[in-house]
Amino acid sequence: MADPATATIEPRIVVETGVDARVAAIIEPIVADLGYRLVRVKTSRRNGMTLQVMAERPDGTMTVDDCEQISRNISPALDVEDPITEAYHLEVSSPGIDRPLVRRSDFERWSGHIAKIETSLPVDGRRRFRGTLLGVEGEATGLRLEDAPAGAPDRVQIPLAAIGDAKLVLTDALIDDTLRDHAALSGGEGSDIEDITDESSDA
Repeated sequence: MADPATATIEPRIVVETGVDARVAAIIEPIVADLGYRLVRVKTSRRNGMTLQVMAERPDGTMTVDDCEQISRNISPALDVEDPITEAYHLEVSSPGIDRPLVRRSDFERWSGHIAKIETSLPVDGRRRFRGTLLGVEGEATGLRLEDAPAGAPDRVQIPLAAIGDAKLVLTDALIDDTLRDHAALSGGEGSDIEDITDESSDA
């Protein structure tokens, strides 16, 4: 796993667009100052309008208290900057087991597990990939494909700069690996990573 001393300042290579990007620009410095890493910002029409903020500690864990602390600190800034022009629900959560991959260290840490990747530009004639992560070499992540076209190589190098979206696929091996990590970090007690949802009135 990434070194906790530098993890909070490692830039994300997969970032938001539109209003999500505006929200991320407001809250990411606050989240980092609190000692956490922003993973993803996403707005959706679930329950009217929902603003989902995913974050984590540098060691990859997250607790209910952590979610509450982030929520308390980003809410005033969102109220002042007003990036969302309608009422919304603020939801702060951990990335979950089948997490988004947004930093170089994510692709390195989860090497050996299955991921889905979408690219902003075609790579070997494709934009959607699914396969086993093979780590990072230079500025690209290797992927052993599950569905390589007939006669084509079963491995591909995807430039990190071309990745538009990436996330882990939930498997038994991923669950076991994640639980083992959390148990080791918490002395065998596990981690409480439930979501925290606040309601905001007109933003």
